[in-house]
Amino acid sequence: MDGNERTARFVTNTRWDALPEHVKWKAHMCLLDNVGATLASTLTRVSQITADYAAEAWRGDNATILLHGKRSTAVGAAFANAWAANGIDIDDGARYAYGHAGAQLFPTALAVAEALDLDGSRMLTAMVVGYEVAHRVGRCWHDHHEIYQACGSWGSVACAATAANLMDLTPEQTKHALGIAEYHAPNLPMMRDIDDPAMVKHGIGWGAMTGVISAELASRGFTGIPSILGSEQYEDWVSDIGQRYIMVSGVIWKSKGYACCSWAHPAMKGAITLVKEHDINLEDITTIRVEGFHETVRLGAELPSTTEEAQFNVAWPLAAMLVDGEVGPAQTLEHRLQDPQIRELAQKVELVESEELNELCQLFELGDPRGRFAGSVAVLLKDGHEFSSGVIDAGATFPQPGWDEDRMEDKFRWLTAYALDEPCIDALVDMLWHFEDVASARELTEVLG
Repeated sequence: MDGNERTARFVTNTRWDALPEHVKWKAHMCLLDNVGATLASTLTRVSQITADYAAEAWRGDNATILLHGKRSTAVGAAFANAWAANGIDIDDGARYAYGHAGAQLFPTALAVAEALDLDGSRMLTAMVVGYEVAHRVGRCWHDHHEIYQACGSWGSVACAATAANLMDLTPEQTKHALGIAEYHAPNLPMMRDIDDPAMVKHGIGWGAMTGVISAELASRGFTGIPSILGSEQYEDWVSDIGQRYIMVSGVIWKSKGYACCSWAHPAMKGAITLVKEHDINLEDITTIRVEGFHETVRLGAELPSTTEEAQFNVAWPLAAMLVDGEVGPAQTLEHRLQDPQIRELAQKVELVESEELNELCQLFELGDPRGRFAGSVAVLLKDGHEFSSGVIDAGATFPQPGWDEDRMEDKFRWLTAYALDEPCIDALVDMLWHFEDVASARELTEVLG
């Protein structure tokens, strides 16, 4: 049995009752994280644009575009909600895939589950299936492609798996769905958007859209190529699917208050730690020197004019963290980008690439225990004093320690407070923690329509 066949059987046969308890717990945590990220990000311009477009381009009434008062087909809702889910870059990351999985998988699962009137356990199961495929296909994808492609590329295949599970496709149809999604996956040269940040970002919406369309086509007999998962060279990376659940230790969450590209997180953590430990007055700072690995420096330190430029940046989120103590919609939406205090402080940030940190990052990406996702910050003051953080990590470790239900709920409440009132948030929290008992995914969308 090759990787295609093994993956297809896992996708089609997996059911909630058979999943280990620790996988179910992780699925609930991922659900809260994704819902929170999506709702807060509906405030972005990209969410409004894609919601309007999806409702017009895919006219339909069987799936909800969250918090925009619009409806569409499953394809349209998955497309629009996925753009929202990654709108402020506070959503999860996936080991080996080096990118955002949940922001594609949750919108896909919700749209298809709502359209088919499936229950909460089916939707959670489909998300688990999607995460397990995402970790494996993402790993293969990055090894196979010379240019670093963003999440919507490999995410197309993972979203096809999620949709196939919900649609009860046969193993043969599922193999075609995965192959259709891979063949039609978008080409997303990630670093070009790092250099010139725009709404295209990680291509999240294209991944969800492509995945749903691929499953729908496969259900009608449309055929696809054998997916990369069946390649002999990747046999070892796929052989344990359904036996080892990578998502348990392989999905990591961004901390509350860190809504921006994770490549900037070590610098933010280092700077805020120094300011607090040494009781530094921000007005006394002359320079903030950040040493980072290549991708950190590539984010740049230019003053942003859009929320996307604010997210793919080091200077802005670092300065906003020092001024406000957190980075979220209030710090990265366009209305705040002319804040004089943040702008003045951001202009004091200097970026320096470090070969030592490059080596540590490369080891980290390979899964070597010696690796670190780290940076270093030095703060220079007007009186000549200098304080240095040394090499500091920012939470990107596998497995990721320190997360429990209380911490996730706190992050969820912080995010959703931007979009909902407290009674609605309370009801949502209760529903999501017990989502396997919800009779229909439509109960969630009725609250968030």
